[in-house]
Amino acid sequence: MPFIKNLASSDRKIRTSALASLQTFLSSRQTASSLTSLDILKLWKGLFFALWMCDRAIPQQTLCQELADLIYALPRNSVVPWLRGFWATMSREWTGIDVLRMEKFLLLVRRVVGTGFGWMKNAGEKEKKKAKAKATWDEARVEDVLGLLQEWPFSLDEEVEMEVILGQEGEQQNAASQRIPAGLRLHVLDIWVDEAEKVGLLEKEDEKAAKILQRLCEHVDVLEQNTTSPAVRYRSKDSLADERLQTKTEEGTAATKDADMAGAGDSGSWDGFDD
Repeated sequence: MPFIKNLASSDRKIRTSALASLQTFLSSRQTASSLTSLDILKLWKGLFFALWMCDRAIPQQTLCQELADLIYALPRNSVVPWLRGFWATMSREWTGIDVLRMEKFLLLVRRVVGTGFGWMKNAGEKEKKKAKAKATWDEARVEDVLGLLQEWPFSLDEEVEMEVILGQEGEQQNAASQRIPAGLRLHVLDIWVDEAEKVGLLEKEDEKAAKILQRLCEHVDVLEQNTTSPAVRYRSKDSLADERLQTKTEEGTAATKDADMAGAGDSGSWDGFDD
């Protein structure tokens, strides 16, 4: 697809036109529903090398955000296969990224994680553009995003078994194993709290956000307790020790203690000194 190649252009008009073509292509329900897992992997490989060829900091940063935001152009039921294709592509290509290009791919992963967290709110692209739009957490989207994180960067397994669908009739290739590089895991562990904070998952008054955050912490905790990689274990523990999470936990503990004290007072276990 020629528009994928044009995404790497430093010319803003060419890149904008290419992005619009890609969004139109993906937003068609008929097109998106007909994409097989192999088609998605091919698309992501093209997008990966579009970023690979993209020069200069501003175009690179813009392209990373644009690629992450493609989930808003997709029909609802195509988002999970699309993101699964992203994680599979990054896992496959990660160890081949040279040190001069690594920074922009680190940014791409950060943007995709952050946009995935943002997508868990029930807000489409139109709502996303409205500053005053009130978004709520969508339980089905939360399950999708957390499930993908548990399937890939937070997975306890070193490899993921992938079923590659070749055709619309459901013809299936033998399941292929894709190893998850430790470096990719470490980066997600480094940035997930930052991205969670940006979308409001650390807000004190939001009970649903608190439950989602708790589930994320549990996934990381399970990874810390069960991983065979010392580096992943250390980084998991380090991310859970983030002071932003500790503050939230301490507030919850304090609230629980206050409630317990109030309950103890109501029980009449101590009525003061006798006259």
